[in-house]
Amino acid sequence: MMTISVEKPIFEEVSALKKSGDKIGELKLDGGFSMPKMDTKDDEAFLAPEMNAFGRQFRDYDVESERQKGVEEFYRLQHINQTVDFVTKMRAEYGKLDKKVMSIWECCELLNEVVDESDPDLDEPQIQHLLQSAEAIRKDYPNEDWLHLTALIHDLGKVITLPQFGGLPQWAVVGDTFPVGCAFDESNVHHKYFVENPDFHNKAYNTKNGIYSEGCGLNNVMMSWGHDDYMYLVAKENGSTLPSPGQFIIRYHSFYPLHTAGEYTHLMNEEDKENLKWLHVFNKYDLYSKSKVHVDVEKVKPYYMSLIKKYFPENLRW
Repeated sequence: MMTISVEKPIFEEVSALKKSGDKIGELKLDGGFSMPKMDTKDDEAFLAPEMNAFGRQFRDYDVESERQKGVEEFYRLQHINQTVDFVTKMRAEYGKLDKKVMSIWECCELLNEVVDESDPDLDEPQIQHLLQSAEAIRKDYPNEDWLHLTALIHDLGKVITLPQFGGLPQWAVVGDTFPVGCAFDESNVHHKYFVENPDFHNKAYNTKNGIYSEGCGLNNVMMSWGHDDYMYLVAKENGSTLPSPGQFIIRYHSFYPLHTAGEYTHLMNEEDKENLKWLHVFNKYDLYSKSKVHVDVEKVKPYYMSLIKKYFPENLRW
């Protein structure tokens, strides 16, 4: 089986929920969505470990290792090449959705060809991480089936690393995402490399708002290109009925400068602020559910197939 190595660097997570003082059981969302209390008892709920499987902190960019040297080189390339022009070109190319026709589950199986070898917290096939995240959320939020499915599919866009999807370089697929078309906030990891990005010196792009206006809404903001935005386009253009928070999670789960550092909030509108509360919940499971305990795929498959049928057409254009 072919293995595609992708970069997904990690640094120490700061809980945005703790930072804001919000309690999950108290969050209320507009549009008919309420933030439920977890149905599990406190001693049964998913608890985030302090260390990853290798005995290091999650998302630690400072540890000295050959892997971290590769991570820094990854971000150097990403920060230099992710420009307004590049993102515009990628959105036009991949927005055609002409690479393949297949089901969601077929894509899940295809993702087994992608192993995130550079991730300090994960050395398992991607589908295991997806199912670990989904099952952990399912345990704590059994009634939010859309959130279970969102966890399962949130990383499917990584297939654009595969040759049949264009074989994009790692810096155009994974890693933290950020807006282009406005100033690169210093909360972006390895910020120093943005100085080599042509947009850094473009007066139209290097102010706080850049080409955007305050409160314009993230839907009107171009993000650096990667698997998040691609999977969002696939879901949207194929008529997925996932609720707004689910599509928001898919599109912005790698936007760590926003959901962890709390920056770029001046671009958000009210719907974004409501959806961000769900992303804060999701992020705990996305980052910390990586485990050596394998999920029995065949055992849980019927449940997730029923969710796919509920929220997606049988076959999608990719």
